[in-house]
Amino acid sequence: MKGAELVIKLLEQKGVEHIFGYPGGAIMPIYDALYQSKVKHYLCRHEQGGAFSAIGYARSSGKVGVCMATSGPGATNLITSLADALLDSVPLVAITGQVSQAVMGTDAFQEVDVLGLSLAVTKHSFMVTDVTELEHTLNEAFELAMSGRPGPVLVDIPKDVQLAEVQFKPRLVEDAASAQQQFLPAAALDQARLLIQNAKRPIAYIGGGVHMADAVTQLQDFLATSPMPSVTTLKAMGTVPPSNAYYLGMLGMHGTQAANHAVQQCDLLICLGARFDDRVTGKLAAFAPDAKVIHIDIDPAELHKLRRAECAMIGDLRQLLPAMSVPTHCEDWLKHCLNMKQQHGWRYDHPGERIFAPLMLKQLSERMPDNAVVCCDVGQHQMWVAQHMSFSHPRNHLSSGGLGTMGFGLPAAIGAQLARPKDTVVTVSGDGSFMMNVQELGTIKRFRLPVKIVIVDNQRLGMVKQWQELFFNERYSETDLSDNPDFVSLAAAFAIPGHSISRKDEVLPALEAMFTWPGPYLLHVRIDETDNVWPLVPPGAANQDMLTEKAL
Repeated sequence: MKGAELVIKLLEQKGVEHIFGYPGGAIMPIYDALYQSKVKHYLCRHEQGGAFSAIGYARSSGKVGVCMATSGPGATNLITSLADALLDSVPLVAITGQVSQAVMGTDAFQEVDVLGLSLAVTKHSFMVTDVTELEHTLNEAFELAMSGRPGPVLVDIPKDVQLAEVQFKPRLVEDAASAQQQFLPAAALDQARLLIQNAKRPIAYIGGGVHMADAVTQLQDFLATSPMPSVTTLKAMGTVPPSNAYYLGMLGMHGTQAANHAVQQCDLLICLGARFDDRVTGKLAAFAPDAKVIHIDIDPAELHKLRRAECAMIGDLRQLLPAMSVPTHCEDWLKHCLNMKQQHGWRYDHPGERIFAPLMLKQLSERMPDNAVVCCDVGQHQMWVAQHMSFSHPRNHLSSGGLGTMGFGLPAAIGAQLARPKDTVVTVSGDGSFMMNVQELGTIKRFRLPVKIVIVDNQRLGMVKQWQELFFNERYSETDLSDNPDFVSLAAAFAIPGHSISRKDEVLPALEAMFTWPGPYLLHVRIDETDNVWPLVPPGAANQDMLTEKAL
């Protein structure tokens, strides 16, 4: 068979059911081989949208996401999405076409050094120069994407390799049950157990690595055996059930006051699958100043990178968490954290008739089915979602964390809806972010995807405007979006019904109408441009020095 046919056969063998992409000249042989394949291809309206759809598919399902693009501009349009997948540790395989090797290096039509461009934004990148290496390379790409710390892998395939003849010998699928039991570090576990038993003020700092290790059950068992307060990063929301009395919420720049104060006061910080990101720590030198640190991660590069740990372990949290579970002795600390949680609880008694976004999102959360997936864009609405919505599992909350990519939410929702067709999928976007990948309304229309779209519209680039207000003397440079289109009419052009609301008393009926509609639906929510996200840790400040609306 031809190399292009081998690519599709291998994807079928690996159980790939959905691919997202956009065709073009240099990848046309692969698209021709795809024509009669049982692998379903979803034509997105921009390569970035296709890759974000693959990311949404991967993050909501735990499987590898697959996307394809042609050479030149097609491949360069993937770069932002690859960077997003790298920083959020998402398993992704991107297959790109490349010009034939005979014209490579001659500035041929749509020729770009994709291998060189992608090295900084992928876990690994390949260029296949010999068709006999194609099968091995693709197998290795899938293994790399999922193994260890997951991440994106790019495979660039010149057109002549796609057209070359090759013999395909299907590889036997290995039995997953034969995986070796991990060697447990006995001395480090003894040290961890001793630190936990002796701690008076321990706290679990939980990152996205917990659910990527499929260790959510083990984490919840650990917190039951070793009771202590817990906080999560943006990516880990849903790892601890909202019903857990000692769960204090998200920590960091826009974290809850209780979470930030508790971390600053703790004497033992147990960091599980997290990386001491600057949006979490604030002023690093002042982060959890009195705490000893236990740090567990699958990536050795993260240990001691930003914070020296008294006890550091590389390994699988599914095995390490049960092994370090011991009773705690911190009843006074638990009571103190409960008091802080009550003292700093959210207030929703916002005056006036205008819609208050935190309350609206709380009502949205209460109205959603338990297993609904929420895909966020980036900005004020993203932080309000993290603060005021509840999630039963981290795969139900998809948000661009490390890269903070506007335009993420709508295409990610497409991937999530295809990965979980029986579940409700909602994208919450700001008016600025929504316009970044608005063309994917065409994908929703074509495939009749019942994605629910909530646009929180303050006619501003809200988060930038908030910083301009607080730190740039109210010099509002290029953050006015008052010439936004009529979003409901825009959706109607794609045969998607919608409704616009601006008053609090309209919220519940509008949510009911959106969720009872059987297909896609757009709810346009107008809010006051003066509303800001609180609390906020100013840049360069310690986490206990939060700004609140009350303080201002």
